Amino acid sequence: MDTLSADVVVIGAGQAGLSAGYHLRRTGFAPGSGFVILDADNGPGGAWQHRWPTLVFDRVHGFHDLPGLPLPPADPQRPASEQVSAYFAAYEKTFDLPVRRPVRVRAVRSRPDGRLEVHTDRGTWTARALINATGTWTRPFWPHYPGRSTFRRRQLHTADYRGPAEFAGLRVVVVGGGTSAVQLLGEISTVAAATTWVTRRPPSFNDEEFGPELGRAAVARVDEAVRAGRPPGSVVGVTGLPVTPEVRRLRERGVLDRLPVFDRITPDGVAWADGRFVPADVILWCTGFRAAIDHLAPLGLRAPGGGITMDGTRVVADARVHLVGYGPSASTIGANRAGRAAVNEIRAWLAPAPALH
Repeated sequence: MDTLSADVVVIGAGQAGLSAGYHLRRTGFAPGSGFVILDADNGPGGAWQHRWPTLVFDRVHGFHDLPGLPLPPADPQRPASEQVSAYFAAYEKTFDLPVRRPVRVRAVRSRPDGRLEVHTDRGTWTARALINATGTWTRPFWPHYPGRSTFRRRQLHTADYRGPAEFAGLRVVVVGGGTSAVQLLGEISTVAAATTWVTRRPPSFNDEEFGPELGRAAVARVDEAVRAGRPPGSVVGVTGLPVTPEVRRLRERGVLDRLPVFDRITPDGVAWADGRFVPADVILWCTGFRAAIDHLAPLGLRAPGGGITMDGTRVVADARVHLVGYGPSASTIGANRAGRAAVNEIRAWLAPAPALH
């Protein structure tokens, strides 16, 4: 295949990637030679298209419009995956964004001439700058516990969940202390024979409404981590779990009576060092995701702390590379802002220096 080139290659067409594409288009980068968006999915929607069907729109934990085109009035009882995917499709068409899919990026390398080389399953691109917007959905995190490989029943991750019906009459252990764990636990508890909720730390429920002050505190904490080269942490670790009417109902039913995480997994359940044992047919790992950035490994961007040292969206170790939807911008409103910030920096960085007279 021929090698293609663009000034800027954007990897990923979720919220962050589309926001970056909008600002690239708006500031004069031509589709094709100026910029291209490479997306691994078969259709529009980013990670939203893979969310479980029972996640209806009124249960979405915050969603913000993409720049320049408001989300049409949402049906609160229709799956969020359908509505957001349709919205993203309309957005790509409205702004004539050059999204190519399905294109899976295998590796990004630096060339002797100073350009970046983006290797994909559909050929190679070279670019002067890169905006990485690959999110986390494709990298579910499975923690290791002794005996996990011996469990004879089913194990799955949040990324595999498709609704509560398949858990009818089963004994289910849900692992994890985030919002998704609480939502899925609530759904499953209505059909399962028994549910057990385990978390590493006692969950922190927050009756305070999630407003600007709490949001700023969460972003500042994560920003501090990435500026120091540490992996970005969980926003829930800063904000706590919101106490919604659904959470109150689950508390009343005893569904949220949590246990500390088990010490080992047996063929038929989970066990603690003090002798406690809970039999299980299913272990559901709601243990979060990690940034999908393995394709950037050839660039050697990781800091000694295990993360990538950032200054805003820019990678400190390589000014050609920007990460959006990463760390403090891993939210729908944060992704919008990061897309704009990355494009503004890249535009200034690529601009030719003024001639000397």
